[in-house]
Amino acid sequence: MSLEDIRNKLAELEKQALGELEQAVKDNIENIRVKYLGKKGELTAILRGMADIAAAERPLIGKLSNDIKTRLEEKISGKFRELKEKSELTALSNLQVDLTLPGDPVGFGHLHPIHQTIEEIVAIFTRLNFAVVEGPEIETDYYNFEALNFPPEHPARDMQDTFFIEDKVLLRTHTSPVQVRVFEKQKPPVKIIVPGKVYRHDADVSHSPMFHQVEGFLVDEGVTFADLKGILTAFIKEMFGEQLSTRFRPSFFPFTEPSAEVDMSCFACKGAGCRVCKQSGWIEILGAGMIDPAVFKHVKYDPEKYTGFAFGMGVERIAMLKYAIDDISLFYENDLRFLKQF
Repeated sequence: MSLEDIRNKLAELEKQALGELEQAVKDNIENIRVKYLGKKGELTAILRGMADIAAAERPLIGKLSNDIKTRLEEKISGKFRELKEKSELTALSNLQVDLTLPGDPVGFGHLHPIHQTIEEIVAIFTRLNFAVVEGPEIETDYYNFEALNFPPEHPARDMQDTFFIEDKVLLRTHTSPVQVRVFEKQKPPVKIIVPGKVYRHDADVSHSPMFHQVEGFLVDEGVTFADLKGILTAFIKEMFGEQLSTRFRPSFFPFTEPSAEVDMSCFACKGAGCRVCKQSGWIEILGAGMIDPAVFKHVKYDPEKYTGFAFGMGVERIAMLKYAIDDISLFYENDLRFLKQF
């Protein structure tokens, strides 16, 4: 095959391909591309005849075929876009849309039930003139244990109870370390609540390795256990209802003395005994007590002059009781069927 023959065949191939493209529909574009430009297409078949022409003339044929291939690829791509746009416009024009119909409602987010509970707790105590303070979640052994009068052999220091990051550095097990940090910077009177996340090795239907606490404390001259009872009774009645009674049972915490567990009468059975209160008529709600003078010695407060109380509550426990939730994991599973109820 001569040089002129190959040129004529390439020109005829381009003309024929463009003619077919002109009449093509969208579903046929790929067939045209394969027919003319595929590995076994007509352009490849013509170029096999290059073996019969002189070596000096082959670069001319190579350039000519590449130019034709480039032009055809551009035409094919352009034709495909054109037909696709026409198809989409046709589909849109055939849609039956009633513009008078109301649009789909847009859902609005809201606060998580845990955050709602924290805000409600904080609102009650700020009305009682408590200030809100936060502190670090990564703590030292000193602030988390030693300054709060935990003895070296206390079981809370064990690895099975506490998430240690390294020696003497840990994820705080309660928000109480902020108490010491505030005492170091501020002289009495001090009246603070501390909401925040805490971490412990514990997991079941009522416990989570990460949960939330609200710590509170008041230090001044002449603060008594009666002040503690009055504050916590006011809180419980506002949080759960005026009709509830409270009681204070003796207990023990390393950083308070005397210490107490605070119960409220069961809101479900009104004290008669039921599944919620385990037939006792009472529900444990928080722990509290008078701040141990040993804590004051770490922050140079004069225990002969100042007294104070501290209390702490689990936010998840408050929320579970308030909303009758029986599994703490529901708070963390991000199930909208649960969260939308709040």
